[in-house]
Amino acid sequence: MNLALFDLDNTLLTSDSDFEWSQFLIEKKVLDRKEYESRNLEFYEQYKSGILDINQFLDFQLQPLSLYPRTQLDDWHNEFMAKKIMSQIAPGAYKLINEHMLGGDLCIIITATNRFVTEPIARILGINNLIATEPGQEDGEFTGQVSGTPCFREGKITRLEDWMDEHNLTWLSFLESWFYSDSLNDIPLLKKVTNPVAVDPDSTLEKYAKENNWPIISLR
Repeated sequence: MNLALFDLDNTLLTSDSDFEWSQFLIEKKVLDRKEYESRNLEFYEQYKSGILDINQFLDFQLQPLSLYPRTQLDDWHNEFMAKKIMSQIAPGAYKLINEHMLGGDLCIIITATNRFVTEPIARILGINNLIATEPGQEDGEFTGQVSGTPCFREGKITRLEDWMDEHNLTWLSFLESWFYSDSLNDIPLLKKVTNPVAVDPDSTLEKYAKENNWPIISLR
């Protein structure tokens, strides 16, 4: 069996769903533009530069989930999918995913963005296995806190290996493994797989991929 791992934001999508979710709530006037927009942009630039403090960001990103009932959030998310996400699925995403599925590979989306935002996107893409940052919940409602290890940088390796343990798998269970990502933040996990692939990479990852003879592809 082979393993195919896919980053989501700016890889299978041409945008960042974390950033777009906050912008969507700002546009709906659920979040105050003056208070939230500049911070959203600031965190996004920090992420792209590889200097993001993930815990500070999650305090910012998850707190609004605790302010509204889950039914309201789900309604907004349905609108978010239609208005923001469907047009942002990379043109080559389905073809790449289908190639791995037809080959019988175990396909997993692994993303720093929280599960509430990303689970419906993974469903649309046809991938049942999702490893994402987990928002804390009590009685089905969000607490505004993170649960467990954020799925970010080295945390992606931790969360993936935890997932493997739960499914009685190890790295040795796979003849080959792929990871597709755009981001310098994913270099730790890219170095773990047998086939790292840079997808529409940022400048740092592009340079690293060229230095290490990794394939560079575009899904756009």
